[in-house]
Amino acid sequence: MVKKAFGILLISTCFFWSCATVRPPSPIVAIGPLPPDVISELSLNERIMTEEAWKNLREGRSAKALKILGRLNPSNPLSSAGFGYAYYLLSDLPAAEKYFLASLESRSDLALSHFGLAQIYEETGREGEAFAEYRNVLKQDPEHPTAKIRYEFIKTKKTGEALENGRKYERVENMEDAKAAYLQALYYSPRSNPAHLALADLYMKSDQPEQSLIHLKAASENAPEDVDIQKRYAAALFDMEKDKTSYEIYEKLNEKEPRNPEIKEKLQLLRNRLGIFELPSQYGAIANTDSITKEDLAALLGVKFQDHLEEPQGKPAIIIDIATSWASRFILKMTSLNLMDVYPNHTFQPEKPLTRAEMAEILVRLIKRLNRQGAKIIPQIPTDQIQIVDISPDNYYHDPVVQIMSYDIMTLARDNSFKPDIPVSGQQAIRCLDIILALIR
Repeated sequence: MVKKAFGILLISTCFFWSCATVRPPSPIVAIGPLPPDVISELSLNERIMTEEAWKNLREGRSAKALKILGRLNPSNPLSSAGFGYAYYLLSDLPAAEKYFLASLESRSDLALSHFGLAQIYEETGREGEAFAEYRNVLKQDPEHPTAKIRYEFIKTKKTGEALENGRKYERVENMEDAKAAYLQALYYSPRSNPAHLALADLYMKSDQPEQSLIHLKAASENAPEDVDIQKRYAAALFDMEKDKTSYEIYEKLNEKEPRNPEIKEKLQLLRNRLGIFELPSQYGAIANTDSITKEDLAALLGVKFQDHLEEPQGKPAIIIDIATSWASRFILKMTSLNLMDVYPNHTFQPEKPLTRAEMAEILVRLIKRLNRQGAKIIPQIPTDQIQIVDISPDNYYHDPVVQIMSYDIMTLARDNSFKPDIPVSGQQAIRCLDIILALIR
């Protein structure tokens, strides 16, 4: 009887000490499915063992999984990842982390290992590192449900903390730490306008207007319908004499607030600076026309590319029919730069509607001149892949049409027709010119 009691006591004691020295398994370990692209690279035997190991891991049988994993070929990229999850289930987080990192050394795009590391980092309070790993998971699997939720949770939390820290530092006038805090907020939320606007103010106060402008531009692009942000960006551009972009933004603001006297005043000042103060309402009406004329395009080129086109050298061409044209100064510049032609009889025909074929030729000339001046506008589509059904190879406009399409600036209809003789609308012309502007900025 005594021996039996002693035996029970011994067993109880051993059980107690085993519970005291071994941490219980982690309560929540999310283990994703095996990646098909990696599994398909394995031999049949390796695939069967890997899938069996994974089945045991997902059912919480880490000891059995470890036995199977030990028989896998070390070159199997899922071997170390499996060991990582097995030790994670056993709550041996240092060993799990070591194996996950080892698996990523051989296969850096293995979302399973990034996901395992993210969970470990989050569980051990390393939220910044967890965020980076969840982001790596989402690069491979944008719809990963758990990674998506945890990523957004950490993003929201850390962004809020960084913004609050930035405000605290600002209140005690510790501007450098305030900048660092707001930049940290942008690390977690690159589209955070509170951070961009706060940084814009701080950089302006520290006499770094170019840095301030970077953040105002980002905020403007993030919130194109926010009138207050657009006003701040336009005003900053105006103060730094970046007149063309400022003018474009104030024009859009004027459409939204046509009775705002401050906007109208800024527009007039910018017209004076840009040398377009003499433009009548015709320029503003171009965007709404169904068929632009040659003088319309000359004006658009002159205004939009003022900062990118060199001034012409030598005497301008003799043109006998532009004296009354509202765009005469632009016509003279565009013809002098050989972007637009003067007819042999010295006429320009400023009110002649512009066709798509003529537009293509002028755009190709513009791109070639910009490239000669240092721009690097590169074709996107091989010309031999472009087939046009309504312009024969011997047509004068065939080559410029093919070239402009190779830049992906003008396109074909569904039936592979270009429709060279139809007119160009104001919106279409502006869109083409804006694409070219974006390519050189």
